[in-house]
Amino acid sequence: MTVSSQAVQIQNVPVLPLLGAAMPSSQLGARREWLMAGRDLELQDAVSHLVLDGDWKAHAASIKTQLGDFSGRLGIHGPFWGLTIMASDPAVRAVTVARLKRGLEFAAELGATHMVVHSPFDFFGHPLVAHTQVTGLSDQLSQVHDTLDEVVGLAREVGCTLVVENIRDLNPAPLLALVRSFDSEFVRVSIDVGHAHLTQQKGGPSPEQWIMEAGELLGHVHLQDNDGLLDRHWMPGEGNINWTSVFRAIRHVQHVGAAPRLILEIKPEEIGPGAEWLAGRGLAR
Repeated sequence: MTVSSQAVQIQNVPVLPLLGAAMPSSQLGARREWLMAGRDLELQDAVSHLVLDGDWKAHAASIKTQLGDFSGRLGIHGPFWGLTIMASDPAVRAVTVARLKRGLEFAAELGATHMVVHSPFDFFGHPLVAHTQVTGLSDQLSQVHDTLDEVVGLAREVGCTLVVENIRDLNPAPLLALVRSFDSEFVRVSIDVGHAHLTQQKGGPSPEQWIMEAGELLGHVHLQDNDGLLDRHWMPGEGNINWTSVFRAIRHVQHVGAAPRLILEIKPEEIGPGAEWLAGRGLAR
């Protein structure tokens, strides 16, 4: 084999997806070396009202100091406790809008470019029947727009994409319809493979099918394992998710133009071992 043919072989070796992770800012010091390889980071501080109701600008300044010369893509998990983006009650909508806007202001102060928000589709029925056009999907999407239109406007202004995460969703179709309805590069799909694995037990598709259905709309993935019984947030390999199929699907959507942030959402002390487990199987780096 000539040197030139060797070079071609090396060039044709696929580059493995690069893993990032979610964590509170209190863990940045312990994970700094791992993060500095250009990995994506998702900070979880803004899920707490204590942060958003406190001196969040000073908190953001402190985090920026800790991050130093961090070069990966930075995002946050937005507030979600007790909130819904599909409220018909204007008073409830106002609370959600205020919380999400404050989350975006915190993100902007950090220079973060994604914020996770939760899907509103709480299924009660068969996945092929609930949240369809004949069971009120158009009205439901209208309610979401009543809540998120102002928020999406701010997201565009500060350059932070909202990624809408599957939670109790049994069917990708309503979530994809919601994201497409905004026709905006600042609204994308987030797939939590652990959530998808749980809802698969109730008739939903597999995690890899969720990823394939999202296609070029996929902006973000939460990587965590479970046993199909509870949202365990175990490290990959501890549950029974088919990780080979998950990463095959991720590579597929990357080929069609998506560039999802691959975020390990597990215990901070298990980020290293979890990443090593995936790397050891040739799935990611």
